[in-house]
Amino acid sequence: MKEYNITVRETSNPAILKFETNHFLTKHKNYEFKNIDEAKNSPLAQQLFYLPFIKTVYISGNFIALERYEIVTWNDVKDEVAQQMVEYLNAGEPVVIEEETTKKVAVTVYAEVTPNPAVMKFVASRRIVPAALEYKNIDEAKDSALAKELFHFPFVKEVFFDENYVSVTKFEVADWDEVTMQLREHIRDFLADGKEFASTESIVQKTKETGNHLSQQEELDVTSRQIIDILEEYVKPAVASDGGNILFKSYEQESKTVNVILQGACSGCPSSTFTLKNGIETMLKNMMGDKVNEVVALNG
Repeated sequence: MKEYNITVRETSNPAILKFETNHFLTKHKNYEFKNIDEAKNSPLAQQLFYLPFIKTVYISGNFIALERYEIVTWNDVKDEVAQQMVEYLNAGEPVVIEEETTKKVAVTVYAEVTPNPAVMKFVASRRIVPAALEYKNIDEAKDSALAKELFHFPFVKEVFFDENYVSVTKFEVADWDEVTMQLREHIRDFLADGKEFASTESIVQKTKETGNHLSQQEELDVTSRQIIDILEEYVKPAVASDGGNILFKSYEQESKTVNVILQGACSGCPSSTFTLKNGIETMLKNMMGDKVNEVVALNG
C-alpha cells in the first residue's frame, strides 16, 4: 500500500492553502466542491466539509486545496488538517469515486498469411509494442493480457508480438478459414479498448535486456559484430514482413558456424530450413567470404 506524505504550501490567496501529496490522487481530472452535497462522489471532500471552517475543496492530480471561512486562520488549523488527510489517505480510503469513461481507439487490424502454414499474422494500423515479445505457452504469458486471452482459444499454440503485428501459431486441430475472423476481431477489440498488450514492467525488462544485449555486442569479436549488422540490416526486415524474427546467438570461430534463434512465423516453418540455407547462409557467405561456413537455427 502507498504511504502518503503531505507538504503544506501557501498560495497567493491567504484564504486558500494547498496540501501537496507524494502520490497522485486522481486520474488526470480536477474537481471543485462548494458544499457537502456537491461532494457526493468524494468521500474525502465530504469528511473535510465536516470541519466548520471549510468553504471549498479543490482536488487535483497531486494536491488538495482548501478555501476557509474567516472564522479561523490557517496557522491555527493547518497542521491538524494535514494530519487528518494523511491518516485518511494512509487508511486506503477513496479520494474521488471516478466514473470510468473508456473511449474507443480508432484502429484497424487485418490478417496476413505467412510462409508458415501454422502461423497467421495480424497487422494493426498502429504500433503496439516497442520490442519483440514471444510467448510459448500461457504460463509465459502471465505479463501479457492479450497473450493470456489468446491462449484461452484451444487452437492457439504460440503468440509473438513485434512493432505493429501479432503472429499466432495454431495447432492442427483448427483451419485458418474457421478461426481467422474470430482472432482478428478479438485483437482489434482489445486494441480499440485501449488495453495494454503487455505490462509496462515486462516491456521495460525486455528493453533492458535488449540494451544489455547491445552492450554485450561491443564485447564480441569483429566477425560476430559484422554478422549481427548484416542480420539487422538485411535479414530482420524480410523475416518481420513474414511475421517472424531472427536473433543472433553465437559464432563458432573454429567451425565458422553462425547460431541463430528463430521466432514467430519463422519458428517451426517448413520453409525456414530452405530460407536459412539458401537465403541467410548464402548471403552471409557472399558478404563475409570464408568466415562463414554454416548457419544453424538452434530451435528449428
